[in-house]
Amino acid sequence: QVQLVESGGGLVQPGGSLRLSCAASRFTFSTYTMSWYRQAPGKERELVATTTPTGGTTNYADSVKGRFTLSRDNAKSTMYLQMNSLKPEDTAVYYCNALKRGTPIQRYWGQGTQVTVSS
Repeated sequence: QVQLVESGGGLVQPGGSLRLSCAASRFTFSTYTMSWYRQAPGKERELVATTTPTGGTTNYADSVKGRFTLSRDNAKSTMYLQMNSLKPEDTAVYYCNALKRGTPIQRYWGQGTQVTVSS
């Protein structure tokens, strides 16, 4: 079955950095739009960043623009999120998402990885 496995989360001090990874398997990674979402306690899940199948276009939420960088390696079926200048408000569970529009829409989620920014 399709798998998306996130890793790289943890506890970091404000101003620090983390790099998340999302390893995909059992689907054609290079044909999917890939995104990172996050969900903080008591809040709705929100889109952090998204990239097209080739990685040619990437968009970011205003709250992370200039601090986070999404990248993908289609040869390795892996997506990354480099997070710099982390703030306490970045604390959340981060989820990897794969989307392919069509009939039917195909959408997959990872299990999430916790990121905690605290001193």
